[in-house]
Amino acid sequence: MRSTSSSPDPAAFDTRRPVGQNEAVSTTFPRTSKKMLGYNLKQVEEFLESTRHAYDDAAGTDQLTAADIRHTAFAMQKGGYSPSHVDAALERLEDAFALRERERATGESGSQAWLDEARQTAQVIINRLGRPAGHRFSRTSIFSTGYNKADVDRLAAKLVTYFQDGHPVTVDDVRTAVFRPQRTGYREAQVDLVLDSVVDVMLAVR
Repeated sequence: MRSTSSSPDPAAFDTRRPVGQNEAVSTTFPRTSKKMLGYNLKQVEEFLESTRHAYDDAAGTDQLTAADIRHTAFAMQKGGYSPSHVDAALERLEDAFALRERERATGESGSQAWLDEARQTAQVIINRLGRPAGHRFSRTSIFSTGYNKADVDRLAAKLVTYFQDGHPVTVDDVRTAVFRPQRTGYREAQVDLVLDSVVDVMLAVR
């Protein structure tokens, strides 16, 4: 279980092997070679510093959320931070913020109200993903590409069984889902929005 003290789990801010309790936590990640693109160093460091301040804000006046972390994007630069390492750290940060949001919400309205809201959201997701294959989302025109319908439908079917029957699906399965491009495919924005909601529910109830 993640730490629920006033400071977040140090592992959320560091992608390297765990350090001793008395060692300083570093926000430095492995870097790509000088010829390869990675995440902008300054932007990553500044964002991680802002998350520290937001997490330590006991009054809750800083409104940085788990969803904000999920949608964070950085410019690219040669010799930047390794995207895979930074992404892994952001996922841990998202988990930590989601847990804190749940604790605050249950403290204000009770755990039952929190779970009821998660169930309502899950039902909306089931209603959408339970549509017939090929018709779950709007499609792009013949002149533009979207997500491959078969790829999305395959994941959608798994998610329906997850919500209805407890079929094993992890948050990482949803976060790392990749769909091939396809002309007249599903509109990416619609699919991404629903998958964001799936992640929110999975983090809320685990």
